[in-house]
Amino acid sequence: MSLPSYTDSINDAFLPLRDTVFNQLRLQILHGELKPGERLMEVALAEKLGVSRTPVREAIRMLEQEGLAVLLPRRGAHVASIDNKQLEDMLEARRTLEAFTVNAACGRISRAQIEELRQFNMKFREAVKSGDTVAMADLDFIFHEAIARAAGNKRIMEMLQHLREQLFRYQYEYLKDTADHRHLVEEHELICRAFEEGDNNKAVEIIKLHIDDQELGIYYQLEKENRSKTKKRRFE
Repeated sequence: MSLPSYTDSINDAFLPLRDTVFNQLRLQILHGELKPGERLMEVALAEKLGVSRTPVREAIRMLEQEGLAVLLPRRGAHVASIDNKQLEDMLEARRTLEAFTVNAACGRISRAQIEELRQFNMKFREAVKSGDTVAMADLDFIFHEAIARAAGNKRIMEMLQHLREQLFRYQYEYLKDTADHRHLVEEHELICRAFEEGDNNKAVEIIKLHIDDQELGIYYQLEKENRSKTKKRRFE
């Protein structure tokens, strides 16, 4: 299952209210609307979402369980931040798992699945041209998810999905603040060609380069945010 976008209907009438609130807050965190370190104030969120405080409180607990929120003594709940070591560990895990799935998919992927990847990449290209950051992030997620699905290992696919969700808000900021993403489109296409050729080594090499490019952008964005915060504190 791919990460839902804002265009998806998350106000499902069959979901408990706490789950509906959880989905909305989760998307706002993952898409960068609620920033790391930002306080999650029950009263303000309840008013904004048009619900009582109880489902908001329950949703925040669910966010804590998923690692997206933390409860700080005497300071209340905040959007979770990721320190450098946690981020480094997650990026290393993602690189390892992505390399595995690409290698496994190379011997199993069908022509129809390669064509599906190309269709996703065409939509990604359109999002790049239009500057639609949310669509770019969602479609990159879906492209990589399709590769994991072709690899046929459901457990690793679940692990990758969790990692990408945790990294999504940082990738979103990177895509938003970097002007040219045509190289990502080209790297997607090179992965498709490697699948067509059945070249495992080439496919793994490209996916590592592809991920490294994005990870460098994430680190750059985090450093940029840290400099901005430091500068802001100096003038407070």
